[in-house]
Amino acid sequence: MTAENTEKTEPDDVEIERRRKEAAKRALAEAEARRLAAGEPERPREIGARKGLEPTRFGDWEKKGIASDF
Repeated sequence: MTAENTEKTEPDDVEIERRRKEAAKRALAEAEARRLAAGEPERPREIGARKGLEPTRFGDWEKKGIASDF
């Protein structure tokens, strides 16, 4: 085996980067497809809960004029 043969079998940096980008695109497409297939999770309905957006998402809870931060 000559030095020329070993150089041709090993990919150069440009080829490695191209392959890495292609693999990343495939992985992102697969992840997006899985998210779409899973859909929105079904959450149980709360009894006596506030109306509107989820208060814990914003870091505080307010009900009947009382606000608590947890």
